[in-house]
Amino acid sequence: MTRRNHRRAYAGAAGVLAGALALSACSGGTSPEGTTVEEGEPYTLTVWTNYTTGPGQNWFEEVAAQFEAEHENITVEAQHVQNEELDGKLQTALNSGDAPDVFLQRGGGKMKDMAAAGQLLDLTDTAVATPEMREKLGEASYEALSIDGQLLAAPQLIQPGGIWYSKDLFAEAGITELPETVEDLEDAIAKLQGAGITPIALGGKDAWPAAHWYYFFALRECSAETLEATNESLDFSDECYERAAQDVTDLAALEPFNEGFLTTSAQQGASSSAGLLANHKAAMELMGAWQPGVVMNLTPDQEPLDDLGWFPFPQVSSGEGDAAAIMGGQGGFSCSAAAPKELCGEFLALMNSEEHQEGFYEAFGTIPLHDDAKDVVTNEYDEQMLDALAEASYVSDFLDTNYGQQVGTALNQAVVELLTGGTDPAGFVSAVSDAAARS
Repeated sequence: MTRRNHRRAYAGAAGVLAGALALSACSGGTSPEGTTVEEGEPYTLTVWTNYTTGPGQNWFEEVAAQFEAEHENITVEAQHVQNEELDGKLQTALNSGDAPDVFLQRGGGKMKDMAAAGQLLDLTDTAVATPEMREKLGEASYEALSIDGQLLAAPQLIQPGGIWYSKDLFAEAGITELPETVEDLEDAIAKLQGAGITPIALGGKDAWPAAHWYYFFALRECSAETLEATNESLDFSDECYERAAQDVTDLAALEPFNEGFLTTSAQQGASSSAGLLANHKAAMELMGAWQPGVVMNLTPDQEPLDDLGWFPFPQVSSGEGDAAAIMGGQGGFSCSAAAPKELCGEFLALMNSEEHQEGFYEAFGTIPLHDDAKDVVTNEYDEQMLDALAEASYVSDFLDTNYGQQVGTALNQAVVELLTGGTDPAGFVSAVSDAAARS
């Protein structure tokens, strides 16, 4: 299949996600109108991101400098917040009426909650939503971030998840075929342990990396129809959810994770889970497409990890989910209720231009969304992810995003409880269901 065909098929697969999210994200509130900055009037446009690494901040500074050069009297002031701290800090700011003008948006149920609270601008008639931008970024990406016809965030990326691994450590352990089933994965874990290699890096301290294992087991255990229905109903009574919890328990029983994984952070320093993979202290990590950029910043020379590879999450024999289904983050940037609407749209359009989408790939290693920027993709694993997206039968956002802040947080914490033995699969489902009932 040629790269051009990849793109066409990818657009179709992304449509599955967009339709799913648009369907689940109905009944949003009325969008506020924002403010207006008169021509020549000084204004500081505040932006919150999770770009805490050097290349990412350098990329943002280039965008900001260009915007300031093109807009007299406008200053861009960025605050780059650690990823694990961003959601809570942002929600506090939104609730207190002291939100930044522009901020990273994860979509799904979290965006739905913000929309219902009237905290987001409708960007439909701004520069980031012109017909040309929609064509280049993909109509499906816009639909995924829209509620009741209102564009509540500008799409920027899609980050499919999967298992990242060290080719060198796999070879050292004698693993010659990538795992396609959970049984294959268990065999790989045994071979790595036999070779004295920690099989899987896990940053349990931050909860969401541990929860990734439950998300992907649920993707394989549950049908697409069940997952879609739950996004709307938050009903976890289908047996597939308890089976996925049992899968997590069974995996943990193999003791595949790094020592002290419950107190290991995900991305902060060489001792984090990403750092263990970056320094060949562990062979695998289940993570999104942002992983190469994170790992690069944690290698001894802060260069890309030469032997980094990727494969889709293995299939579960008892599962009702399709082996070709994909899970990942699809996000962008929103503008808060009191922000200058026109300026926000122009800033986001510049961020998503072909030039800056190419720069974004080079800074973060994340596959570009802009169609004209995809020619910069050269890494084998990026091509693999484009192939997987092209062939995907279903694409889901990460479950904590789909379920919103309250239920998503409870889900992530319940997975950690599973891993510590503090609860069993039935208790896990009860805990998540209780959180849903309170939401």
